Amino acid sequence: MKMTFRWYGENDPVTLDKIRQIPKMTGIVSAVYDVKAGEVRSEESIDKIKKQAYENGLEFEVVESVPVHEEIKLGGEKADILIDNYCENIKRLSKAGVKCICYNFMPVFDWLRSELEHMQPDGANALAYDDKTVLSLNPLESELSLPGWDESYTKEELKDLLLRYKELGSERLWKNLEKFLKKVIPVAEECGVNMAIHPDDPPWGIFGLPRIITCEENLERFLNIVDSKANGLTFCTGSLGASKDNDLPRMAKKFAKRIHFAHLRNILITSDRCFEEVAHPTECGSLDMFNIVKSLVDNGFDGYVRPDHGRMIWGEKGKYGYGLYDRALGATYLLGLFEAVEKNK
Repeated sequence: MKMTFRWYGENDPVTLDKIRQIPKMTGIVSAVYDVKAGEVRSEESIDKIKKQAYENGLEFEVVESVPVHEEIKLGGEKADILIDNYCENIKRLSKAGVKCICYNFMPVFDWLRSELEHMQPDGANALAYDDKTVLSLNPLESELSLPGWDESYTKEELKDLLLRYKELGSERLWKNLEKFLKKVIPVAEECGVNMAIHPDDPPWGIFGLPRIITCEENLERFLNIVDSKANGLTFCTGSLGASKDNDLPRMAKKFAKRIHFAHLRNILITSDRCFEEVAHPTECGSLDMFNIVKSLVDNGFDGYVRPDHGRMIWGEKGKYGYGLYDRALGATYLLGLFEAVEKNK
C-alpha cells in the first residue's frame, strides 16, 4: 500500500512542502488542469508535475483524473476521435511514470453536495448532502449552481445535456462505457497502467440522469465487461457508503484484487439519501473503517490510498473538502489501521 495525497497544482493552498511532512506520505495524486476534457495533455505539462513532486521527495504515480468527455458517454459523433485522444493521454502519462489513472463515467455532474460549510457540533464545518434540497431545484427551468458541479456549461448547454441523457437511458450508457473500455483497456495493458473507475457520487440518479457505478452488482458487471487487471476500481467509501444498501467490507473483500486506488473517508448518514462528511475514524460516522481496511488487506489489496474529503478545522480556509489539517489527520489514522491489520494477519 502507498499513501498519497491529492494536490491541485501550483494554485493549491496546500503546498508540496507541507504534504511531504505528513508521515509515510509517498506521493501526490494530481492532474494537468490547463487542458479541457477530450484534449491531449502535453508531455511538458505532465513532466512539470513529476518534477515538482520529485523535488519535494514525492512520487507522481496516480492521476486523478483524465476526464471522459460527455460525447464519449453519450456516444456522439466525435466519440471515436475523443477516445483516441484518451488513449494518447494514457501513453503520455505512462511515459512519465504514472501507474494508475482514476476517472469516472458520471453524466454531467461530478461529486455533488447541497452544502459546503455544514457546521458540526465541535465547530468544524464539512460538505453535506440533503436530497430534498437538491431535488427542489429544476435545472431545466432555472439557473443551477451546486457544490461539486463544474459550472463550465451554460444554462442552454446544461439543458441540452440533461435532455440527451434522459433519452439515452442506463443501458445505452452501459453500451457506451463498454465501447470506451474495449478501446482503452488494451492500451492501458500495453503501457502498464491500471485504470480505476470512481463510483458515482452520490450513488443514485439525480435530475433524471442515469448513474450506473453505484453498487456491488453494477461494479461486478463493470469488471466483467473487460476481464483484465488493468480494468479496475477506485474504491471510494464516501461515495459508495452514502447508500445504506452497500455493504462496504463485503465489497472490499470481493473486489480487493481489482481495486487499484482507495479513497478512504467516513460519512454520517443522517436519513435516507442525506449525509454529512465527518472525521475519518469509525466512531465519527456510519462506516466501519477498520473492517473496510481489514477486508482490503486480508484479500490482497496492494494499491494506492488517499485520505478523501476532509473537514475544515482549526480555522483553516481553502478548497472545500481539500484542506490540509483534517486530511493529514485522516492519513495518519489510516496508516495506523493498515499497520495494525498487516501486523496481525
